[in-house]
Amino acid sequence: MEKNNPEILLEDIRGKFDLVLEGHDLLQKEIRDTRTELVEKISLVDFKVDALSARVEAGEAKLNNRIDAVETKFTAVEMKLTNRIDSVEAILTTKIDAVAADLKAHRAVTEAHHSVFRVKE
Repeated sequence: MEKNNPEILLEDIRGKFDLVLEGHDLLQKEIRDTRTELVEKISLVDFKVDALSARVEAGEAKLNNRIDAVETKFTAVEMKLTNRIDSVEAILTTKIDAVAADLKAHRAVTEAHHSVFRVKE
């Protein structure tokens, strides 16, 4: 290539400039394609996260319902046991009071017959 032939030089520069523009267009297309792929993948991930979130919320609600049911059953059993303990306590109190009364009466009889029986403490 000769320096004194500007047309050839300009055509060579134009060819190289066209190559740069073509490379730029290819890069721009690849960037758009990559962006499109990323948007699709992000949309898929968002969908999966939403689906997983819904499953977690459903599981949480189900677990809360089961916990509430267990608490209700526990409260019912606790009340039954409390009533049962109160009932047994009342029966034992009555029996202990009866034994104390019998013991008091027996002691009175024993002390009344002081000559026959002697209470040693």
